[in-house]
Amino acid sequence: MRYAVQRALLAVVQLAVLSVLVFALTSLLPGDAADLRFTETLTPAQVVALRGELGLDRPPVERFVHWLGNVLTGDLGTSLISGGPVADIVRGSIGATLVLTLATLAVVVPLAVALGIVMGTREGGRVDRVLTSVTVGLSAIPDFVVAVLLVAVFALKLGWLPATWVGGDLLASPGLLVLPVAVLLGRTVCLLSRQVRAGTVAALRAEYVVQARRLGVPRRQLLLRHVLPNAAVPGVQELARTGDTLLGGVLVVEAIFAIPGFATALVDGVETRDVPVVQGLTLVLAAAALLINLSADLVCNRLVPRTELLR
Repeated sequence: MRYAVQRALLAVVQLAVLSVLVFALTSLLPGDAADLRFTETLTPAQVVALRGELGLDRPPVERFVHWLGNVLTGDLGTSLISGGPVADIVRGSIGATLVLTLATLAVVVPLAVALGIVMGTREGGRVDRVLTSVTVGLSAIPDFVVAVLLVAVFALKLGWLPATWVGGDLLASPGLLVLPVAVLLGRTVCLLSRQVRAGTVAALRAEYVVQARRLGVPRRQLLLRHVLPNAAVPGVQELARTGDTLLGGVLVVEAIFAIPGFATALVDGVETRDVPVVQGLTLVLAAAALLINLSADLVCNRLVPRTELLR
């Protein structure tokens, strides 16, 4: 519990620092909503009046304090373009992103763990060398290249799957998820399986495992009760890093396959200089990344409590 509280407090501090960075970086965007809104129909004086109406003429520190105060009460602000709450835009775009992320994780975790254990228990063998070579090669290919190749083969040439989102519910049309999930699988499975492999090899060489073998502990029991919990620690830590990468990859995949998720809302917000929308979406993504890393640390601490003593 003490370790959990310490990690949670650290996450809160990190989120506070990130909120400052998010506000500062979005404030550096050239132009603002008043410059890009009705510039052809408004006179310069009217643009200045509009900037005052939107609160864009206030000092940055004052705007930051006002924005942070609203965030602490759960209010992400109001869109400068639509005039609606930013929270509604987040809720409207988060559904597709969550479906895509959870569908990918549901396939990545069991597949990567299985591959990692297979490679680790056959260290140096033909299966290990082949799978290691394949995973290293696939992890070097950018997501957008994989996406273009898959679309060209399975959507355009064979016509088996849709090339882009064509409307409708992602859950009601699983075929829309096949290519995006396949793109996200490549790098995440490769990175995660190699970490599980390394943990498996290290656990199999540990003295307690060697002694258990001498005592005749069945192989299945040895793997499940002694090797897997220790091998899972680097895997869980890599899964947290993979989760961060996956969030960025999901945004890329959404843009490639025209899926109406966070990527679309972020791009629209940047193009129209809708700063509250960009700030709200970015802060939600940052909070999700921190939550993933916090959960991974707590899981690792629970699997192998002695790791806390090594810090």
